[in-house]
Amino acid sequence: MLKLIRPALISFLLLTLITGIAYPFAVTGISQGLMPFQANGSLIVKDGKPVGSALIGQSFSDPKYFWGRPSATGPVANNAAASSGSNLGPTNPALMDAVKGRVQALRDADPGNTQLVPVDLVTASGSGLDPQISPAAAEYQLARVARMRNLPVDAVHKLVEEHTEGRQFGILGEPRVNVLELNLALDATH
Repeated sequence: MLKLIRPALISFLLLTLITGIAYPFAVTGISQGLMPFQANGSLIVKDGKPVGSALIGQSFSDPKYFWGRPSATGPVANNAAASSGSNLGPTNPALMDAVKGRVQALRDADPGNTQLVPVDLVTASGSGLDPQISPAAAEYQLARVARMRNLPVDAVHKLVEEHTEGRQFGILGEPRVNVLELNLALDATH
């Protein structure tokens, strides 16, 4: 019996050392060396304190800020531990009610805005954590943010342009604006 247990224990300990210690340390070391910002959570730091991640959305409800995509995580919005979509199909009445409520909240925050509401401002993404919005969603909110901050629309538009990221490698994805970074830039200017 000891002949059977000994090789099993040695294999267990060896695999634990390789897969539980050596491999994680190697991957951590390589990632820290090649891409430390991403390996450490892509944290955005302001005044020496982390204020969020460039990869996880934040909830903004004050009209002086740009608002991001709605979060599908619950009960706390933008909870990375609960990342998932809403699982509501396009014909589900609950989705339609949620979208109508989000459109109404946008209209209430900016009653004079008659533009069509961009879809990414009223629907959650697959992960429910998107930190970015489309340039169209940022443009939709420009006048409200400028008015609430007593800034010229052109100055706010310039900030949006400065914080618009293009397609990855020039071909993948769509142009996007990181909401947290844009709002921090707004706070820095006003």
